[in-house]
Amino acid sequence: QLRPVESGGGLVQPGGSLRLSCASSGFGMELYAINWFRQVPGKEREGVLCISTGSDTTYYSDSVKGRFTISRDSAKNTVYLEMNDLHPEDTAIYYCAYDIGEDCSSYLPPVGLWGQGTRVAVSS
Repeated sequence: QLRPVESGGGLVQPGGSLRLSCASSGFGMELYAINWFRQVPGKEREGVLCISTGSDTTYYSDSVKGRFTISRDSAKNTVYLEMNDLHPEDTAIYYCAYDIGEDCSSYLPPVGLWGQGTRVAVSS
């Protein structure tokens, strides 16, 4: 089971916060780095940040540095994306995905291994 399930999205005002969850009921997430991506309809999927198996963070997007953090709870097989000071340009569908190994490489899995994503809308 390498297809995780995202949750926690919603509508929030600029400056607000959300915590997204990435869970897997099957395969041990603790064995892989986990990436978060986001996509605005009509645009390419964008890497946001990643957590390695050693809990090191890699930022793929400079725009979220200082505002987004990532963590993992191996006991719950869950990775969290904490988003603070949200901006309207953070509006997107957010997806998490297994990387190909223990370290972050922004690996893009095959189409069939993506979840449904969770929608984040930042608007006043």
